[in-house]
Amino acid sequence: MEETLEEHAKSPAATFIFLIVVAFQFFSIYIENKKKKGSSNAADVELRAEIKQLLKEASSFSQPSTFAQAAKLRRTAAAKEKELAKNQEMREKDMKYSYDLFLKVLTVLKVCTYFALILWFWRFPVAAISEQLVQPFGKLLSWGAGGPSNENVMVGVIPWLIVSTRVGKFLCRKVFN
Repeated sequence: MEETLEEHAKSPAATFIFLIVVAFQFFSIYIENKKKKGSSNAADVELRAEIKQLLKEASSFSQPSTFAQAAKLRRTAAAKEKELAKNQEMREKDMKYSYDLFLKVLTVLKVCTYFALILWFWRFPVAAISEQLVQPFGKLLSWGAGGPSNENVMVGVIPWLIVSTRVGKFLCRKVFN
């Protein structure tokens, strides 16, 4: 039993699982942040500049005799604003579809990987932690890995995935915020 405890203490399984979980969390939060930010197009920037210039010219015509010119410039600016809104809506729709597709593929890959890890490490402890550190949660953490051994709690793969997911989300939020 001493040999197996040393093997589990030296086993990179816990670190390996944690790094996989953190990588999935990192990619999903990165894709969500990219989806929220969006992107600006050179044509949109040019349209905004034209709209701003037209409105500036229209405001410079303040005489009653130049009212028709100012109204025409304002109508042209309004048409360009509609064109800009249409372009942005189309681009956002395309981006939303592509990012949603990436997130769905990532979720399917995450589920398959977690399932493979559970099958691979089922009934084998992933890590050994001192019983004093996890006093009230020892049996919960050792679910699927057997009971305690030499005052150490053997951590199962499912509890380790849950803990790793929570810690990974916390770390990724700190990195991206």
